[in-house]
Amino acid sequence: MARPDKAAAIDVLKESFTSADAAVLTEYRGLTVSDLKDLRRSLGENATYAVTKNTLTLIAAKQAGIDGLDEQLTGPTAIAFIRGDVATVAKGLRDFAKANPLLVIKGGVMDGRVLDAEAVKKLADLESREVLLAKLAGAMQGSLQQAVSLFAAPLSQAARALGALEAKAGEDPSIIGGAGSAPAADQKPDTAEATAPASDAATAAEAPEDAADAASTK
Repeated sequence: MARPDKAAAIDVLKESFTSADAAVLTEYRGLTVSDLKDLRRSLGENATYAVTKNTLTLIAAKQAGIDGLDEQLTGPTAIAFIRGDVATVAKGLRDFAKANPLLVIKGGVMDGRVLDAEAVKKLADLESREVLLAKLAGAMQGSLQQAVSLFAAPLSQAARALGALEAKAGEDPSIIGGAGSAPAADQKPDTAEATAPASDAATAAEAPEDAADAASTK
């Protein structure tokens, strides 16, 4: 491969490592062209599967900030660059490898970290993105229902309390009327006391006139 072609291939691989959500390195020795087509078809639109040269892949990975792929980049290598649901693609690779033992999962890269073959197989045991989203939606719905119950319970209790207070007030208005809402019986002495000085004052005012009349009569 000429130098310009190598540089272009390295740039493509570097971009693939950088933009992919994960990458799975495999050995495809012994698989036919038809087998590889079936494998690509089984991975769907979430991944691209391409045969790569180890030396160029190692350079591209290091340029992308990924170190530690030296041991995995031995023998014929093809890489599945995953963009989307990592678990679904990992399942597809695992299932294809079970049906076609010539496909060997060597390892992978995810979030800039190098994974061994066992770690990649564990990714296949994860639930798909759709299942996780469905569970998340269910958990959120349950949390919202709990929140509604928490808010509704005090309101219903307050409504019952207000209803009981209203019924009690109908029987005895003084409950909500307050102390000064109506004259009470014990307020009458206060009124009498207030008018008594006025009567005494009137009597005192009339007393001199009576004394004057008495004097003139004499």
